[in-house]
Amino acid sequence: MDLRAELLKSIWYAFTALDVEKSGKVSKSQLKVLSHNLYTVLCIPHDPVALEEHFRDDDDGPVSSQGYMPYLNKYILDKVEEGAFVKENFDELCWTLTAKKNYKPDRNGNSVVSHQDAFKLWCLFNFLSEDKYPLVMVPDEVEYLLKKICTAMNVELNSCELDDYLSQEPQGQGGLTVWQFLDMVNSGRFLRGIEQEAISMAVEEVYQEVIEDGYLWKRGQLRRNWSERWFMLKPSVLSYYMSEERKEKKGSIALDKHCCVEVLPDRDGKRCMFCVKTLSRTYEMSASDTRQRQEWTLAIQTAIRLQAEGKKSLHKDLKQKRREQREQREQRKAAKEEETQRLKQLQEEKERKLQELELLKEAQRQAEILLQEEEQRRRQQHEEMQRTLEIQLREAEQARASMQAEMVLKEAEAERQRKRILELEDMQERLQEALQQEVKARQDEEAVRYAQARLLAEEEEKLKELMKLKEEQEEYIIKTQREKQVLKQEMENKNKCLEEAQKQLEEVRVNRQRVDQDVVAAQRKLRQASTNVKHWNVQMNRLMHPIGPGDKRTNVSGGVFAGYQPLLSRRDSSLK
Repeated sequence: MDLRAELLKSIWYAFTALDVEKSGKVSKSQLKVLSHNLYTVLCIPHDPVALEEHFRDDDDGPVSSQGYMPYLNKYILDKVEEGAFVKENFDELCWTLTAKKNYKPDRNGNSVVSHQDAFKLWCLFNFLSEDKYPLVMVPDEVEYLLKKICTAMNVELNSCELDDYLSQEPQGQGGLTVWQFLDMVNSGRFLRGIEQEAISMAVEEVYQEVIEDGYLWKRGQLRRNWSERWFMLKPSVLSYYMSEERKEKKGSIALDKHCCVEVLPDRDGKRCMFCVKTLSRTYEMSASDTRQRQEWTLAIQTAIRLQAEGKKSLHKDLKQKRREQREQREQRKAAKEEETQRLKQLQEEKERKLQELELLKEAQRQAEILLQEEEQRRRQQHEEMQRTLEIQLREAEQARASMQAEMVLKEAEAERQRKRILELEDMQERLQEALQQEVKARQDEEAVRYAQARLLAEEEEKLKELMKLKEEQEEYIIKTQREKQVLKQEMENKNKCLEEAQKQLEEVRVNRQRVDQDVVAAQRKLRQASTNVKHWNVQMNRLMHPIGPGDKRTNVSGGVFAGYQPLLSRRDSSLK
């Protein structure tokens, strides 16, 4: 049974406890709370987005176990890591939910087991129950668990009384539920005269033995001091913690086929010592008493053996073996019942066959009598048939002779008919050839007619096109004549305009020559005037600036008449 199956058993109790109406469905708000608590005790990172998305209130109604399983597998069970959480805290959560609804101890305080012992018995029940839902523990496992508890108290279990109790229960033969089991234990029927404290110690001892954990004294490697540690044994590892809450892990011892366990003598004030030797280190430990040391050494040796054999747990292995033995007993019982049924059927078959044999003998005697009568009657019929056949044979001979003569005539007639048929077949072939030729001639004639009709249609189309082209040509000729007249008129007008333009050009040329002559005369006059102006400017400068003694003669060309130069230049440019 793997970790997922163990967790599913406890979660099944929690789910059914939330199903108040026993309809197989639980409201989404309760499943949200359950999922959140499972995240916490299993030490899985919370995923509130996936939680809200899966349990959104878009659709109405509660969720069944089949509807909750996909979310449980994907977001919780697939993320669980063995050893990352405290299994006891997880079981306590599920026990709290289911015990509040289903566990009903004696209100007067007369219960044989306490609430905590009931929780441990519930855990043991889950471990030993069948992997089928609803969970039940078969009678053999009930007897095994009660024997373990009684052995821990040095008390012998009354198996006959247990069988009587199980036979009285309506479902006792198929197995007990956990609540029926707890009611049976609390009834005190099998634990009479035993104190509650002794029962509690026995339950605790069996619980620690099956769960495979408990306190031991361990010696340190460096400081060599002794410390009390809570040890938990698994097939592949022996882990130890500060306390049974398993919150602070101090270390682990890997178990393989190279490990061994040895008992050590008492020394340094410690008793009941033993050690676990690995390839790299030797771990010294001390138990509280010899019995506990023997149990631990045997459990560790069994874990090493199971690890070498590829198995997971001693008690799981023993449970599997008990289950296999039950199955083998059931198979043998079924085989025995089947064999008994088969023998009974064979006996009945034998008696039936004897009766049939007597009937067959009687039928055989009747058949022999009938056979003799039938033989006599058949002999008479045979004689009559022989006489009849002789008469028929003579008649057949006569008929055969007449038939032979008739056959000769028929063969001659058949020969004539065959010749006639050959002639008819030859005539038919000639007629078919003539018919094919006629069909081909008609087809050729049809093709010629079709081609002639097509040519006539094409000729008619071409004639229409020709008439249309002729009309377009006449229209184009008329249009061309009109345009020709218009162009002729325009040419005449343009010739007149051209003549007038030539006359105007001649006049412009004459005027240009006359203007050129005027310009040349004006330029000549301008140059003469410029020369005169310069001369007068020189004279004016001389008059305006008399020369003193010792003064140099300066250029007076830019004197009073210097302002006339722009005017003369503008006039010169205008003349140009």
